[in-house]
Amino acid sequence: MTTVKERTKPVLLPELCKGCGRCIEACPKHCITLGEEINQTSGLVPVVIDYDVCNGCGLCISACPEPYGLTADGYELEDPAKLFGAAPHHGRTPAAIPGRAIPLPKSEPLVLKGNYAAAVGALLAGCRHVFGYPITPSTEGAELMASFLPQLDGAFVQAVSEVATVNHMYGCGGAGLPVMTFTSSPGLSLMLEGISYMIGAEVPAVFINVMRGGPGLGNIGPSQADIKLLCRGLGHGDTNAIVLAPSTPQEMLDLTIEAFRLAFLYRNPVFVAPDGYLGQMTGRVQLPDHMLVPGIPGWAVYGDAAHRGNLINSIHLSEADLEKHNEKLQAKLARITANEQRSHTHRADDAKILVVAASTPARMAKSAIEHLRQEGVSVGLFMPVTLWPFPIDALRPLMAHVEDILVVEASAGQLEDELRLAMSHADLGGARIHHLRRMGGMLPQEPEIRARVHEILEVTR
Repeated sequence: MTTVKERTKPVLLPELCKGCGRCIEACPKHCITLGEEINQTSGLVPVVIDYDVCNGCGLCISACPEPYGLTADGYELEDPAKLFGAAPHHGRTPAAIPGRAIPLPKSEPLVLKGNYAAAVGALLAGCRHVFGYPITPSTEGAELMASFLPQLDGAFVQAVSEVATVNHMYGCGGAGLPVMTFTSSPGLSLMLEGISYMIGAEVPAVFINVMRGGPGLGNIGPSQADIKLLCRGLGHGDTNAIVLAPSTPQEMLDLTIEAFRLAFLYRNPVFVAPDGYLGQMTGRVQLPDHMLVPGIPGWAVYGDAAHRGNLINSIHLSEADLEKHNEKLQAKLARITANEQRSHTHRADDAKILVVAASTPARMAKSAIEHLRQEGVSVGLFMPVTLWPFPIDALRPLMAHVEDILVVEASAGQLEDELRLAMSHADLGGARIHHLRRMGGMLPQEPEIRARVHEILEVTR
């Protein structure tokens, strides 16, 4: 008597199935259908097999383009390291190639506008790769880079858009190379998705955002109306980055150099945020005594044999894995908050009225304070250099004698919001908070600041 051997039915490995549907077309029994649930390992939707209908013909296995997506009964997944041996550099980070400093000869001060000073600072920090799309009032910085970089074995690429720009920066920063862009408010808005990806993937880069009037297209006048975006809105997810607010062309150079150091120290984008007036303002700039030649970080995806085992991404399909990654990022942001708060003060040690201002409005305020001091008014200046993290630790001791705070800014309260939020988290209260605001490309002027201080004195007497 002849015994009919039972056919072996196919085994579906859901984590390897891409749901392409070829097996569905090949099945003569119509027992394979598209699934409805995402596989947590692959992030794709595998097919579903009705084994009660399947006759084990094996045509689906022949049609499957993915090795082992569909296979014969009894197959088990094995660790590739067990089958083929450990991958090169598996579990090891190559040693970093350190950068080095090159001494510069002593030089006379230069007279540069702010945008040029930031570009020179980037060159001195070792940046040789710049991507961007021209936008007033930041374009001069990109123009200078486009002129100098080809002579320095570097590259300037005018991208087709700001969206393309930030993705170029992702690739260059991921290779461990210092990279930057010059942009302005509408351009920064277009970069936000890519910035979130860079924060998630821990890719360093420097963004010079020369703020202009808005919302919408607005105008090319100076503004500080991107503070909310920079401090609280850097793309989707729980994202933050250091935001530096220079107030002079010298600080444009110095803080740009520092931005590159911080970007690589914390593996995170860093933002330099002058207003449009400072980008165009000309001032005296002293060069440092050295310039930097960058190395290659151990984590970089540089493309050579030593770094071939590295991987950079912001994708964590498992909710538990993504939460763990977010916890790691938040721990880094906590270190930044603890270690990188920066500020300046002027005549604030005994002030009863404290003016809080950043960038160009701080210069206006400093002049106003000198006049008010001559009148016998106890007033001082607090200048946050880091808008995020807000330098609350330096503000705290001043609150012992400060009775009133006047926030002077070129926005509708965005700097004041950062101040109030920081004071709330620090449980600092007591002082009355007032404001002087200009918008739409207008900056607060020195006579306005003096007049507002006198108004506060009249109300509080």
